Amino acid sequence: MIRPAALMAALAATASSFAITPSFAQDTQTAIFAGGCFWCVESDFDHVDGVTSTVSGYIGGSSENPTYQNHSGHVEAVRVTYDPSKVSYDELLTVFWHSIDPTDGGGQFCDRGHSYTTAIFATDQEQLQKAKATKADVEKQLGSVATEVAMAPTFWEAEGYHQDYYLKNPVKYKFYRTGCGRNKTVERVWGDDAFKGIKDAIG
Repeated sequence: MIRPAALMAALAATASSFAITPSFAQDTQTAIFAGGCFWCVESDFDHVDGVTSTVSGYIGGSSENPTYQNHSGHVEAVRVTYDPSKVSYDELLTVFWHSIDPTDGGGQFCDRGHSYTTAIFATDQEQLQKAKATKADVEKQLGSVATEVAMAPTFWEAEGYHQDYYLKNPVKYKFYRTGCGRNKTVERVWGDDAFKGIKDAIG
């Protein structure tokens, strides 16, 4: 039989173990990037060491609860959760710039229109300043940059079938990405630095 005192001690120990969870969650940070098709952006960042999760969604418009069929004013974006002890925000910025065509203000690759334009949405002032600094560096390299840098408004998660699309539909995804010319264009723009910071094959 467990005595009351022993039972209380056991419950206290259990509570202490659960208390670890919130502090663990606080060890991650968030970044938001718009780089054209969110399926592709999600796939790219999932291949970065230190990234713990990615979520596709919509951001930047005035309408609430946007959907894929109705997200006028919003752009497709990805919310990246990462472990700053393994990858820094500066490194994520490097990955972002080298996985898009920053000179294209009309969309990305075969996807045209505002929904597919590029942007960095900072979650705090430190991120904002770092993003602006890297944009200035990229402008020196490429001559002109169409990518917007701004503080993040509300991020709306996309429908479930868009999440991890490249894993759920690998054949359709590869056909789309290849046919859209994403990889070839990034390689043309960045040369040997294309997809810098992304491990394994991009496809």
